[in-house]
Amino acid sequence: MSNGISSRPVTASEVSTGILLMFLSVLVSPIIDIFSKLAIATIPAAEITAARFVVQALCMLPIVIWRGSWKGFSWRANIFHAIRGAIITISMVSFVTTLKYMPVADAIAIFFVEPIILTILSSIFLKETIGWRRYTACGVGFFGAMLIIQPSFQEVGYVALLPVVSAFCIAIFALMTRVLSHREDPWAMQFQMGIWGLLFCAILLAFGNGTGSDVFDSVLPDSRGYLYLLGVGVTAAIAGIFGVYAYRAAPASTLAPLQYFEIVSATIFAWLVFGDFPDAIKWLGILIIIASGLYIIWRERRFASKPVSDTPQSALAP
Repeated sequence: MSNGISSRPVTASEVSTGILLMFLSVLVSPIIDIFSKLAIATIPAAEITAARFVVQALCMLPIVIWRGSWKGFSWRANIFHAIRGAIITISMVSFVTTLKYMPVADAIAIFFVEPIILTILSSIFLKETIGWRRYTACGVGFFGAMLIIQPSFQEVGYVALLPVVSAFCIAIFALMTRVLSHREDPWAMQFQMGIWGLLFCAILLAFGNGTGSDVFDSVLPDSRGYLYLLGVGVTAAIAGIFGVYAYRAAPASTLAPLQYFEIVSATIFAWLVFGDFPDAIKWLGILIIIASGLYIIWRERRFASKPVSDTPQSALAP
């Protein structure tokens, strides 16, 4: 998601507000996964994902109507929103499925190879110039992910790779968002993503009905299950709104490093709720991923600060 292009200088107060909102967003975001892990014990991943899309769409609808964003809906762009909806659905279902078998902190740490994947894909599809230093940092980051995946793979098998699948999907989703954000309202994009995501979840649940699959076969939740689903949707909507306004207030390059705080907050919440805490090897992997990601961000900011005549203009960061 982009905060758009603006020629107006950003004030220190706005930057401070953006940092605070992003901090709140990454503080709330792991709670989505906590509720998801609680729900996945009895509710299939596709149903949890669908509930998240329902609440998100309902939260975005009055904002889209109030802002008049619906007037800018383009049928021509629907194919792109449909693709974004399909990609985000695959990402969320993959990640929620992971939470049934892996600790929250481990899954989120592996997922944070997403900025690394995005860097590589940006060089391929958006023709952004990526030097050997950033490619090296990408390789180091993947090594850190393997330190977490390897013991998890021994415990749960190929499920340990699902956070990588989720991260790859989000990286593609971010690339499409970069392109569409130049001409579409971010609130409208969020709303349309929710509608298309809900449609794809409904299709998956329809085909999975009666199969006994713990991913696609829908169930009727009990009262506690409904609370968990509501918690997933509400916290996702709150984190999303915080994120939108954070990127509207401050530059993406300033806010990007704060996203890694989510690994720390996820570890704390997972420890408090489930008693899960990464061991020394996994902490080493987490620190390597964070370090490589921060280095990539620093290099991107340094590259972007060069004169335009020397540097090709890259697309907006999500």
